[in-house]
Amino acid sequence: MTKEATKSARKSAPEPANRRTGARASAAGSSPSPKSASNRAERAAERRGAIIEAAMDEFIARGFAATRLDDIAKRAGVAKGTIYLHFKDKESMFEELIRTAIVPLVTRLWATPPQPGASVRDMVEGFAKTFIEEVANTPRGDLVRLIVAEGPRFPEVADFYYREVVSRGLAGMRALIELGIARGEIRQKNLAQFPQIVVAPALIAVIWQSLFSKHAPLDALEMFRVHLDLIFGERRTT
Repeated sequence: MTKEATKSARKSAPEPANRRTGARASAAGSSPSPKSASNRAERAAERRGAIIEAAMDEFIARGFAATRLDDIAKRAGVAKGTIYLHFKDKESMFEELIRTAIVPLVTRLWATPPQPGASVRDMVEGFAKTFIEEVANTPRGDLVRLIVAEGPRFPEVADFYYREVVSRGLAGMRALIELGIARGEIRQKNLAQFPQIVVAPALIAVIWQSLFSKHAPLDALEMFRVHLDLIFGERRTT
């Protein structure tokens, strides 16, 4: 047999079974298993959570303008490039903080049905108590203070906060005021145009907590009750 014929025979001969089997096994091994994909998703979620937590700490410590992505990455224990796998910039990261830390609370506040027999004042006071306990006296309050302090310099962030938090809160409070007017609990009918008046003490509590509490501790809930006396009239004691 000539050399050319020998080469041709080798090319046309079927591939050994063990080699074909090995190739199929190699191809199967190259596809990620559901378990490994799940593990990667969990690790990615953990990294994202670490980045958000580090971002909150940095924003609170330095302010929005002074916070750098490098500092967030260092605190989170990840490379700076990892941040860009989850967020396009610092603004989107801050928006995610609002979305995860504050929006669920606002949603819960206004999604909870009123207790049977509860007065509108009781419902407003319940709102105030929850806000003071879960916002004013927690790191959530620091995020609100950042919005107040630096929102004018970063209008996109302020706009996002208004859409996701402020507008929902005002709509919910306006509905309560209108209910109070319909029941005769609130006599000043024009109050429905300015729900900001009712929630003003909540914002005062947030600002006071960071600026003046060491000089004059504020009983924010009691202040809110006095404020409600001005709107609803003083409670009658029996």
